[in-house]
Amino acid sequence: MKVTLLGTGSPLPDPRRAGPSTLVRTDGACILVDCGRGVLMRLTAAGVLPPMLHAVLVTHLHSDHITDLNDVITSHWIMAPQGFPLRVYGPPRTAEVVAAILASLAPDLQYRLDHHADLTWTPNVEVTEVSPGDVFTVGSATVTVGATDHRPVEPTVAFRVDDSGTSVVLGGDGVPCAGLDALCAGANGYVQTVIRDDLVRMVPNARLQDILDYHSTVEQAAQTAARNGVGTLVLTHYVPSMQPGQEDEWRARAAAHFSGPIVLGDDLTAVEL
Repeated sequence: MKVTLLGTGSPLPDPRRAGPSTLVRTDGACILVDCGRGVLMRLTAAGVLPPMLHAVLVTHLHSDHITDLNDVITSHWIMAPQGFPLRVYGPPRTAEVVAAILASLAPDLQYRLDHHADLTWTPNVEVTEVSPGDVFTVGSATVTVGATDHRPVEPTVAFRVDDSGTSVVLGGDGVPCAGLDALCAGANGYVQTVIRDDLVRMVPNARLQDILDYHSTVEQAAQTAARNGVGTLVLTHYVPSMQPGQEDEWRARAAAHFSGPIVLGDDLTAVEL
């Protein structure tokens, strides 16, 4: 199983980091988790084109995690064989979001249908809204849905991908909770979005201070990994943006609570599990 951090950024624009998105690949499954800004550029850099995706998993409907879902839908439609479906799994209201994306694309869809004689179908997006406890299959992988705590954003979910005896948990946003613990138990890898609360507290901006109560800190992510016997901790979605040369500083804060391998870095950082 190979896990690639396609986008390690946050809602704040960063010229070096695309928005939140992670790629999980096994011999029989290719899964995109979240669709932050610039996702298709990073996906292509990782060697994957939209028609190669078996599914898109959405952890929650904050804009920074879905802003380029429209690009994934459009590019998949243009590049895939006739009628080939794009399968999207996400929490309740995901279907509403996808319907709104398709409505916003209506002029573009018509332009392309009018121009390309061989293009006779509209995007085939199959949306499945999921809840904690749901289990489904994507290619050769089994995906289990768990509850997360990102209140007041509700509902939010995390996903555990199991394939051929290897597993990874995609935690999404949120603070430690029982649902995330249950999903992480014994996982080979755990990908968690994190903040440095010590640095955020130094910024005199009320809107930024508001993120402190609904995102895992680096330390909390490490504690979750240690508490649940995770093999490798993977950190992403750095707030504030991790600057060049700060990697060891961030890693040390996690290593104080978790003794296993800790992976972090720039976009396209990858780990084999």
